[in-house]
Amino acid sequence: MSSHLIFTFSLLLRMAVAAAFVVSASVIAERTGPVIGALVATLPISAGPSYVFLALDHDSAFIAQGALASLPVNAATISLGLTYVLLAQRHGLLFSAGSALAVWFALAALLRSLDLSLVGGLIANAVAFAICVPLMQRYAHVKMPLITRRWYDIPFRASLVAVLVATVVTLSGWAGPAITGTLALFPVVFTSLMLILHPRIGGKPTAAVIANSGWGLIGFCLAIAVLHVAVLRFGSAIGLSLALATGIAWNLALWRRGRRKVAVKR
Repeated sequence: MSSHLIFTFSLLLRMAVAAAFVVSASVIAERTGPVIGALVATLPISAGPSYVFLALDHDSAFIAQGALASLPVNAATISLGLTYVLLAQRHGLLFSAGSALAVWFALAALLRSLDLSLVGGLIANAVAFAICVPLMQRYAHVKMPLITRRWYDIPFRASLVAVLVATVVTLSGWAGPAITGTLALFPVVFTSLMLILHPRIGGKPTAAVIANSGWGLIGFCLAIAVLHVAVLRFGSAIGLSLALATGIAWNLALWRRGRRKVAVKR
């Protein structure tokens, strides 16, 4: 088998695995309401597979640099969330999601140009969260309407993720770790939730899912920081495992905290 066929087969397999992972997680998000849905959406279910596949092709130093580039991009993602949440209260999908994505691209490009260190990336996230999370909370409590699935939902979401993975893996060979790290954090889960949910259940319930994601994205930020530090010390396999464990542990802690609040109210 030629090297071209091997690469093509490997790329298709990676696209399929990542798409199946993200689609499964997004279905869970739809069926469990905005709070649990946000916790699932902020797990590394799109960036995670991208980094796993990158680790198969690149060394630990490349992954560490990619994670360092990804860290400030997370601040752009929470800004995207706030933009959509505010606009979706009164505007349609095209304007709300389009404006949110424009904000993400602008901030991601700006932050990447600053070439921030680990501390700088953490500070950028801290400032973004301090501004965005409180503003989003007032829109976080909306009842999720009953969702009727359409035939194109799953293929559409799978296509979004597959295209992202294909882009990241293909471009990483020549783009370098900085651009690869930025691409790996493209908010494909948030984008797919906006595009799928907004037309069916309206802007406010969809915005509630995004609004509840603020605290979860803090854990995602910590996971990226752990990835950057751990891959250099322990290698890619252990570093990726520790990063995943960090994200899961953070969201489980948020879930338990939410359960306790509900129990106290009762």
